[in-house]
Parts: sequence; C-alpha cells; structure tokens
Amino acid sequence: MRRMNRARFRRISPLLLGGLLGAALCGASCDRSVDIVGRAAQPSSSADAGAGGEGAKPVLSVDAGVAEAGQGGAGSGVVISLPTGFTGADSGGYKLGPPLTMNDMGAGGEGGSANPSDTKCGNILLGVVRDFRGADEVGGHPDFQAIVTTQVTPHLVGSTLGMDRKPVYASHCEVGAMLDAKECPQGAETTSQANFDEWYRNTNGVNLPYVLYFYFQPEASGLFLFQSSLFFPLDNAGFGNTPGNSHNYSFTSELHTKFKYVGGETFDFKGDDDVWVFINGQLAVDLGGIHVPQEGSINLDKAAATLGIQPGGVYALDLFQAERHTSQSNFRVETNLAFVNCGYIEPEVVK
Repeated sequence: MRRMNRARFRRISPLLLGGLLGAALCGASCDRSVDIVGRAAQPSSSADAGAGGEGAKPVLSVDAGVAEAGQGGAGSGVVISLPTGFTGADSGGYKLGPPLTMNDMGAGGEGGSANPSDTKCGNILLGVVRDFRGADEVGGHPDFQAIVTTQVTPHLVGSTLGMDRKPVYASHCEVGAMLDAKECPQGAETTSQANFDEWYRNTNGVNLPYVLYFYFQPEASGLFLFQSSLFFPLDNAGFGNTPGNSHNYSFTSELHTKFKYVGGETFDFKGDDDVWVFINGQLAVDLGGIHVPQEGSINLDKAAATLGIQPGGVYALDLFQAERHTSQSNFRVETNLAFVNCGYIEPEVVK
C-alpha cells in the first residue's frame, strides 16, 4: 500500500494500564513454543506443552520478549524498549519471523489458556505478512502494481467476516465491469473474487507467507502506539525487492487477536491502501481501495449495539491490510484495548 496502516493505541485508563503492566507479556499460561525471534523453543512445563496443541509453533515467548528488551523485569507485562532484532519504526517496531508452513496453521497465543479471557497480553502481537509480485513482473498478481486510484472505496468486502475469519469479497468495482459512479467513484479497484481470495490465503506460486511481530511502543501518556512511515517488513525477503525500488512492495498483512471490552475503549487507524478492521466479526473500519492516507476511528461505546458487544465480554479483533502500489507504505495504530492474547494464526489449507 502507499502508506500502511496506522493503528493507534489510544490513552489507556489507569485500570487497564495497571493490568497490562502487572501481567506477563503474553500471560503466564501462554504457549511458549516459539520465542520472539522465531527460534524453536521447548515448553517450560507440561501445562505449556499442551497449551497450543500439536504443531503450534509461532507463539510469542514471555521470557524471550522481556529478556531481549532488557526492560520490564519480573511481573511486568510491557516491554519498554525496542527488542533486539526488531526494525525500529517512528514509534514501536516490527520483526519478520520465519516462513509459514502447514504445521504453523492454527498456531498462536490464544491456545495458551483454557480460558483466553484470563490471559493478559502486553505490547507485542503476532501477525502474518504475505509477499506478492506485482502485475508488471513475471508471475505477478493482477491486483498489485496495476490499479491506480487515490481515495477510499467502501463496500469492497462484506459487512461480516467469513466463516474462515477472512474478508468476504463484495466488490462491484472490478476491472472490465460496467461501473456505477456512486459505488465506484474511483473506478475499478479489484479484478475478481478468485484473485482477491488469494490476498489473505496462502497460495503456492502466488504468495509467500511469513510470521510478523508488531511491537507497540508504550508512551508516557499511557498510549500504546505503532507508527511507521516506512513499513517494509519484507525488504530483501520473499520474492525480493520490487524491481527498480529499494523496498519490497506488494504485500498484505493480517492480525487476529482478542480483547476484553470494559467500556471507554477506542481504536484509531491511519494509513493508505486497503484496510479493514472487524470487531466481533462485524466490519468496523472500511478503508478499501488504493488511496492516499485515510483515517478510521472506532468508539466502541458508540458502536457497541452495531458490533454486538457488551462490557465484560471478550471479543475478536481481526485486521487486514494490503500494500498494492509503490510510492509509500505507512501504518499507524493507536488504541486502549486490553488484549487477552498475543495474536494467533487462523487455520487454513495451503492452495
């Protein structure tokens, strides 16, 4: 995307911040089968061994995260400084993990507790990034480096998440179709459902998936913030940098986690190219299309009825992004959500 998602972590209430600071990074009961640098690690107890299930590999390790950061200390849930091996962003940072394989599908922090709502998570979350080749490259994808627009086009995906926890294609703004000026004010944004379905699904010969770790910087004001004006997690990896560029464009990223809704939470995002955020399976941020930086904001209290959430409940948050055209890549997130796991990878079949 031109500028990647800017997910903002808004001001955290003293109660929520205290809970995060007092908890281990991913909770004492979280599965620790892979540490923060992506190295294989042995479970520390029989409880840990059974937490994530067979093949549950890319899971954040509490001990590794705190130790590498050199901050936090025992009982602290927040990593204060950028962990070793992470690429620093304007605020926070990220680290490319190992390539994903079939054995990694269905892995993640959620399995670390029989009751995920009892698990506290700090400020490092697990995601997935998939590399694509642009349409101007041999074997390239027709949705990348081919379509050029400037503003948001809503309704490219359905209002509810699919059964596989992926966005449901709903675009009427396809290349070659008769376009309605009201539905498609920027013209064509996609090529077909079959091509779109490859954005967030591992597809041999089309994309290369990797584990991706996000580090959200704790601010003195109580904010947790990730902000990058140069978000290129796949530089010199995957299919390689985009021809004629010093960075690797043409990629998608996704993040699945859960949070406990207390009341008063917000989630703000700013970035360019496609971004969709679902809360409790309902579309909450709709910034589809290739576009200049745009911002989406959710006040959970105001949207509670639409999202179907109530204080005290634990709900899923699913974020999807696409970087589809060269020039810039920006990502910013700010929120005060209290996450109850470290992110997890949805099961799927590699095509």
